[in-house]
Amino acid sequence: MKPLQISPETAIILSKQLGVPLEHLMHMPQHILLQKIAELSKKAAGEAPEGSAAPSDEKDKQ
Repeated sequence: MKPLQISPETAIILSKQLGVPLEHLMHMPQHILLQKIAELSKKAAGEAPEGSAAPSDEKDKQ
């Protein structure tokens, strides 16, 4: 299996966000990496609506 075709900067960022050593990340199967990125995206998307929902709640109270 060949290493992932990603830039060094991207690899470092993903390694930190996923909590995976850089060496493991570079040799991780692509389908597993994509699954982990999707999980990060869902977490980020789950946090965004909560922050944007607060102002609409205040409008409902008025």
